[in-house]
Order: sequence, then C-alpha cells, then structure tokens
Amino acid sequence: MKTLLARLKELRRYPSAVVGLFIIGILLIVSIYAVIAIPYPRAISLWKATGDEWLENPRLARPKWVNFLPGVNQPETVVVRTGQQGTKVVGADGKFTITLPFKYTYNGFPPEVTLFLTTKFRGYGPYVEMFWVTPEGEKIPLRKESLRGDYRYLLGADPTLRDYLGCSPLIGLFTTPPQRKTPTEAKPRQGNYQVVIEGYVFEEGSDFDAKLVVYGRVHGWAGTDHLRRDLTLPLLWGTPIAFVFGLVAAVGISVAQFTLGAVSAWYGRSVDASLQFVTRVWMVLPALPIYIMVGMFFSKSIWAILMVVLILGMFGGGVLNARSMFIQAKEAPYIEAARAYGAKNRRIIFRYLIPRVLPVLIPGFVNAIPGYVFLEASLSFLGLGDPSLPTWGKVLNESNIEALLQGHYHWVVQPALLLMVTGFAFALVGFALDRIFNPRLRTI
Repeated sequence: MKTLLARLKELRRYPSAVVGLFIIGILLIVSIYAVIAIPYPRAISLWKATGDEWLENPRLARPKWVNFLPGVNQPETVVVRTGQQGTKVVGADGKFTITLPFKYTYNGFPPEVTLFLTTKFRGYGPYVEMFWVTPEGEKIPLRKESLRGDYRYLLGADPTLRDYLGCSPLIGLFTTPPQRKTPTEAKPRQGNYQVVIEGYVFEEGSDFDAKLVVYGRVHGWAGTDHLRRDLTLPLLWGTPIAFVFGLVAAVGISVAQFTLGAVSAWYGRSVDASLQFVTRVWMVLPALPIYIMVGMFFSKSIWAILMVVLILGMFGGGVLNARSMFIQAKEAPYIEAARAYGAKNRRIIFRYLIPRVLPVLIPGFVNAIPGYVFLEASLSFLGLGDPSLPTWGKVLNESNIEALLQGHYHWVVQPALLLMVTGFAFALVGFALDRIFNPRLRTI
C-alpha cells in the first residue's frame, strides 16, 4: 500500500491540482508578506485610525492600475511640502514667501484640493495671503488670514473663490478664463502650477509651514474607502486571517469528528447510541441565530466566533460519515490481531483505527477550509465579525451601501474576487485528492 506521502506526490499528475497549489502558494506568500511588512499592532492601528494617518489619501478613489487601461488618465494624488518640493524664503523683517509648485498632467479634475498650514508662535500668529498661479501665469487670489493656529483650507468649498471664478473652484483653478464660462465642457489645463503664500510673522522664533494636497481619483493598488483608508491593507491582512480561521476551524472540527466517529464505532452500544443522538440533535441546531446571539450579546472577537464555530461543528454530519468508515475498518485483520495481543482501546483507536481511515478523509478536510473562510467573511459582512480586524468580509460589510450606491465597484469586486479565488484553489486541490484517495474516482 502506498504511503500517505507517496499519494500526495501524485498531485503533480493533475494539472488542476498544480494550478490550485500555485494559487494557494501565492496566497501564502501574500500572508507572510502582510505579517512582516505590516505588523499586527500597526495593521490594527491603521485600520481603526481616525486621525491624520490617511489624511493625504482621497476618498473613494479607484485603484491606480486603471490608468494602465487605454485612454484612461485619471488624476493621482499630488502632495507638496515646504522643505521638500516646496521652498520657503524668510526675510529679515519677518516677511516670508512659500512656493508650492507641482505639475498636473491628467485628463480629469481633482475631487479635492486642500492646503494645510501649520504655525508656531506664542501670542501673535502670522498673517498670510494665498495665491494660485496657473501655467499661463494667471495669479488667482485665494484667501487672506490672520492665523490663530493650524489651519486647513478647502479650496473646493470656498464660496468666495467660487464667485470669483464663476464656477466650481475645482474646475476653475485648472482651466483658462474662457473655459470657465462653460464648465461642463471644460478640460483641465495640463502644466506647471504653483501655490504661493506670502505673509509676515510678528514674533522672534515664530515659524510657518505649508502642505498642499491635490487629491486624485485613483490611489494605491486597491483604491480607498469612504474613510480614506487604503484598501490594500485589508486585502493583504485579510489573507492570513482567512487562512488561519479556515485552517484552525477545519483542523479542529475534522479532528473532533474523526475522534468521535472512531469512538462511536469502536465502543458501540450505549456509547454509540449516545453519540449518535447528540450528533443528530446538534445537526438541527440553527447555527446562524447562535452566531448572531454570540456576536450581539457576548463578543465579536474573532477568537470567540472561532470557538463557537468549533463547538457547533464538532458534532456535525462528519461524525456519522466517519463512523460508517470506522465500522468497516475495525473489522480488518490487523485490528483483530491488536485485540489478540491485548492492545488497549485507546491505542487501537489512535494508533491503528484512525490512521487507517485518515487518508480517505483528507479530501473532505481540504474542501472544508474555504467553507470556513466564507463563513468568517459572511459573518463580517453581516456585521458580526471582529470590528478591529481588517478582513475581506469587513470590507464587503462597509462597502454594502457606500460603494454600490455610488458606483465604486472596486470596493466590492476585489475582496469578493479574493474569496472566489481562495475557494477555487482549494476546490481544485480537494477534487484531485478525492480522485487519488477514492479508488472509484481514479481515472489515471
């Protein structure tokens, strides 16, 4: 009889299994990369962040790879700071000039333009005048302010600037005066732009810096959500979470069902009757309402959910399937020989009986993994998942309303595609294993 390892090597003879293993290998590499590149505390902190961590990201941006499509040239986010791309000149009389230049080469208008001003003073804040300079040299006045602290200027929401330009500032700032008369037909003027800030500081030691963010409509390799969070984070970290949840659930439930099935078949009589009764009662318990009650009244921790999944699954239908196989296996001659030389029941069950049947149950174990991955995603989609974890299901949960109503399909398609690819990969491997370990299905 071929050993288990020799049978597993037969997977190489099935192209579908090779494809499945290749996909699983890529997902494992992604999982390892996610854990190393973004440590768990950092990932949790970023996902729950509500401060400045994502402030430079646009809202609801599509993935930047859409710009690789023919004829697509959507704007990407441009960030200009003093001390880097920008320059700051301070005179002896306290007068200063900050210049923030940037090049705009896109076919679409930005969704937002924001100027962030940071100040340092004791009693009297600086006075500033801000200007927008177009590629043609037109100097558009923005705002005059006596700053009393850090300041955030949303150019697109300035009614005075709207009245001055005669159209939306997000269109008017990137077009010539004739185009502003017909803003619906206007196209952005590509070229070199500047934001110039002139002003005075009135105290020795006072300082002033600026940062300009021209937000794009595409950002990152996965886009962003309504909270400006880069969706690359949950797509990456959702991979190891899905693998761990699916693997632990599949291993735990399979081991429990194998063991209970072996015990039921070996001892028979009252033990068998009791286990079968409990199993049949357990099988009719409504799992989803139990998950909902645990999530609503006890805990939404992924570990609590995993524990409930293990408890509800250990007495599933797999116990009856395993029992039927063990009933046949216990009549084998080597089992009778073990009885004859006085082997204890525990030794017979765990050393002879379970190893005999285990290879036949491996395909079912592999096919069960994506089922538990989908279960975790489904619970998160229903709002019962761990809110602190960046998972595929959590992305789908938050995209349920925001994305579909506004047409941001990347927010839904990407995690759904990863779930489908994961299930497809394990299904390919599981079907091949079924052919290897089930003689009736062997074709080669």
